[in-house]
Amino acid sequence: MPSWLKDAVFYEIYPQSFKDTNGDGIGDFQGILEKLDYIKDLGCNALWINPCYDSPFKDAGYDVRDYKKTAARYGTNEELYNLFKVAHEKGIRVLLDLVPGHTSEEHEWFKESGKAERNEYSDRYIWTDFWISGIAGHPYIGGECERNGTYMLNFFKCQPALNYGFFNPTEKWQKSYKDPACVATQDALIDVMRFWLDKGCDGFRVDMADSLVKDDDKDKSGTCSIWRRIRAILDKEYPEAALVSEWSNPRQAINSAGFHMDFYLDHWGNGYNTLLRDYSTPGGDNSYFKSDADGDIERFLKDYLPKYEETKDKGYISFMTCNHDTPRTTWTLSERERKVAYAMLLTLPGVPFIYYGDEIGIKYIPDMPTKEGGYTRTGTRTPMQWDDSENCGFSSASEDKLYLPVDKTGPDVKTELGKNDSLINLVKEILAIRHSEKDLRADGPFEVLLGTKNEPFIYKRGLLTIAVNPKPEAKTVDLNKLSLTNFKDVTVLSSVGDCSVEKGTLRMSGQSFVILK
Repeated sequence: MPSWLKDAVFYEIYPQSFKDTNGDGIGDFQGILEKLDYIKDLGCNALWINPCYDSPFKDAGYDVRDYKKTAARYGTNEELYNLFKVAHEKGIRVLLDLVPGHTSEEHEWFKESGKAERNEYSDRYIWTDFWISGIAGHPYIGGECERNGTYMLNFFKCQPALNYGFFNPTEKWQKSYKDPACVATQDALIDVMRFWLDKGCDGFRVDMADSLVKDDDKDKSGTCSIWRRIRAILDKEYPEAALVSEWSNPRQAINSAGFHMDFYLDHWGNGYNTLLRDYSTPGGDNSYFKSDADGDIERFLKDYLPKYEETKDKGYISFMTCNHDTPRTTWTLSERERKVAYAMLLTLPGVPFIYYGDEIGIKYIPDMPTKEGGYTRTGTRTPMQWDDSENCGFSSASEDKLYLPVDKTGPDVKTELGKNDSLINLVKEILAIRHSEKDLRADGPFEVLLGTKNEPFIYKRGLLTIAVNPKPEAKTVDLNKLSLTNFKDVTVLSSVGDCSVEKGTLRMSGQSFVILK
């Protein structure tokens, strides 16, 4: 396990929307470099950069054309290597986005694989053996290559599936995941990982990590075996390299596949979904942090606690404020609601991730026209708002050249930093406490003291007691009944709203949060 993860807090950067320095309307590596001090001052000491490889950008870079070459719009390979170097000098680690399940249809591997004559790439992708043969249960394309066959897709039409084999082949054109040709695909992926790790990358966020072996069993045994092999190689050659999976099944991703971290994704009905984006009521929000809703912490705990208990000794569950695929919480939550929410997310066990701009409250823009395959996700990917200058400090380009329109009505970093009670200053305060208090780190102790509906959610992190009250009504809790009797010299390290302790009684105003020591 990489030791640095214990105190890591990640900042996710969607590079095309973060900071443009050359005036072409698209963010770039130099823009990230210029803002490293901002990220460090916020309290984040690690980055996850969304795909920045060469790509036709039909899916925002998740359609990779060349794994070992950066996209020209962001800068050169050498500029990215320098970004690694400068980030390390500032104590910041950098993860790249790894896309193992598919490439672009413009990748040289695929061009060779689609040729009629067999070659070393013929089995790099999943092909049937006849031009009208479909692939039951899977999307496929035919009629676009010389080869007499159809090929499987992994997501969009532009993303042919790399061949890691089938768990139980049933057709003659299907290969076992143990077949040498499928192992060769693994080796090609490992070669890509070695390339970037040798250049200074600190690990990878792995896209669609559970999608490798097709028709895998319910335990994803085939896919897990591939990741265990990769983890063993990294442990030997790059012991401080970190892997975080887009899986949202920590029992599989951490316990079976060997990932160091697994994202708690916004999947319908899971615990994380009930906290921030429970849109089960038509046109409404029944989330726990929505103060006027009927949210219930028990729904979260029922899903989360078993996952935490089963994985806490092997890896970390990663909470996120949002990501590039998920509506920003500004869509339905007020600033006060987001303050309480982020304060809780940043004080739970595991390694947290902050999506760029969430710290200032960038708005989610619904119904924004799609850009590079974004569709409903596009409204979460708008440019960062740095100040009140032209284009909010994102770019000097004319408005018609911007990657996406800047929301000039929204908050900006400069203004929010100047407000004592702003969300960004709360985030900075919470992260400073997280870094200074060992009990708040990823592997610190965690115990639920009170987790019932209509009561404050109270949990211990070692010597710290944390209480959350998202409801509009004030709440009072007798801490003595929770076996918390040593509160003679209690210190409030941080709070949202009015919170106090007197003679063992905790008093919390509506929509409040507090860290006690």
